[in-house]
Amino acid sequence: MRRRLCLAVAALIATGYGLTLAIFYPGIMTFDAKFVHEDGARGVFGDWQSPVMAVLWGVIDPLAPGPGSMFLLIATSYWLGFGLLALALARHSSRLALLLPLLALMPPAFVLVGIIWRDVLFATTWLLAAVIAFAAAERGVRLRLPAQALALALCAFGVLLRPNALIAAPILGAYIAWPRQMSWKRTAILLVPAMAGLFALVQVVYYGALGATRQHPLQSIMVFDLGGISHFTGQNQFPITWSEPEAALLLNSCYQPTQWDIYWRHEPCDFVMRRLEKEEGLFGTPAITEAWARAVTRHPLAYLRHRTVFMWNFLVGNNLTMWLDDIEGSTDTVFPDRPVFVALVALHDMLKVTPLFRVGSWLLVCIIVCGFAWRRRETREGAFALGVCGSAVVYGLTFFAVGVASDFRFGYWTVLAGIVGGVVAALGRPRPQAP
Repeated sequence: MRRRLCLAVAALIATGYGLTLAIFYPGIMTFDAKFVHEDGARGVFGDWQSPVMAVLWGVIDPLAPGPGSMFLLIATSYWLGFGLLALALARHSSRLALLLPLLALMPPAFVLVGIIWRDVLFATTWLLAAVIAFAAAERGVRLRLPAQALALALCAFGVLLRPNALIAAPILGAYIAWPRQMSWKRTAILLVPAMAGLFALVQVVYYGALGATRQHPLQSIMVFDLGGISHFTGQNQFPITWSEPEAALLLNSCYQPTQWDIYWRHEPCDFVMRRLEKEEGLFGTPAITEAWARAVTRHPLAYLRHRTVFMWNFLVGNNLTMWLDDIEGSTDTVFPDRPVFVALVALHDMLKVTPLFRVGSWLLVCIIVCGFAWRRRETREGAFALGVCGSAVVYGLTFFAVGVASDFRFGYWTVLAGIVGGVVAALGRPRPQAP
């Protein structure tokens, strides 16, 4: 009976993987991904995107040059994560084992698998890390310890992809280290040292090992905040004097709680970064940092208002989900002659206005899962649910302070965590296991 169940699970996973290839191969290249791919090909790295992703892409690129290699890595990680978890669940619940591969096809999770963004790679990497620890938790030491080491490496790799994940990573890391029970006291003790270690890892890998050029991505956050504080105070907070028309635009029209790109690439407000970066040479200098610190300390309520408006839009706004533009320009949209892809886009368009495509919905799911799993934190299942959903909640909330765009992809880890954490939490109450 168990053998037939495992074969059925494997068949569902293989079908899902094949469907992913049929719909998306060779993957959808985005502008961010194009820049990363070009860095990997040239071997010259910056820190605006992840240089580690660029190096990895350069290594695997010969497998399927262009988007294909990274797409295959993401898709394989995605289905391997769901597959390993489904097989582990098969030992306890045939229904949940068969349900999980079907949930992997849910549009909020599935429609992003074929789009090459580091946020998607980050989420599938952490999914695989958590699942490896879960699957090995009941195994002997000889298998469990190497599996935990691999899972911890994947957790750290996720931080190298998304450095703002260093606050959430200790929660997932604590679960991986102790996958049979979650101790919040132990996690709290490890939080600051783990964050410091991960921060040091980013510095050593980015700037030491890879020699990445400092492009000052943190100052994009500061520019966004300065624009928001200027808007809500009605006073210029930038370390620069604007013309009257520029000041009017800056204070009244330019600010939108959606993305900082408004000040960088979008007319008529691109004059902000043009002045800061090209004409005045202030971007990347202490002048921006000092202006930001001064604005936040003098106008904390305006800063909080700006950040709250942004976060609300991030959580409940009708934001960008699928990327459909053909950046090579051969057609207006990608895969226009692929009926199965067109059908998926139609389904996505129909569901995009629903809570399924709101980051806030999945953040709420993760919070509920954590509440449900808290009483079972001394079990393998409860620890897993708390590890993945707890890290997803913290990761999602970090965007209150560091978010500069409100695309759905930035909350993708909350989607995957909500699905797998919810399924595992739905298992019947097992006997507590020794730590």
